[in-house]
Amino acid sequence: MSKAQFAQRRPSRIAAMQYLFAWSLNQPANLANDLEQFFKGLEEPRESYAFGEELIQGVLGHIDDIDSHIRGLAHNWEFARIAKIDLAILRLAIFEMLYRKDIPPVVSINEAIDLSKEFSNADAKRFINGILDRLKDQLGRDSRKAAEE
Repeated sequence: MSKAQFAQRRPSRIAAMQYLFAWSLNQPANLANDLEQFFKGLEEPRESYAFGEELIQGVLGHIDDIDSHIRGLAHNWEFARIAKIDLAILRLAIFEMLYRKDIPPVVSINEAIDLSKEFSNADAKRFINGILDRLKDQLGRDSRKAAEE
């Protein structure tokens, strides 16, 4: 995948992070309807955010496993005290690192750090980087390459 293709994924990651943030504050009764309303509110047509929608569905489909990883990696930090925006960023990156073998882990980490710089406070990037770096070390694969399928 080229740098241009990676750059095209940024708006989808931002949309996914925003949805996951909102979801963490108020889980909808009907996910399909909620997603439809969410995507109607964005600048581009829903199809433009196909990658973001894949990420949202993936995170929510694996939320218990992802949150379990966060609990295990956030040393000396209570899960309930993690800022909701940081939690959304972590969930997104951890989903990519665990379930999207086509994305090199360092790309997921870098994207998460960039999101934290843009949407969270100044200390968030160190916290997020620490957790994701610990996970990267546990993956057992080259962190700079997509995994061979």
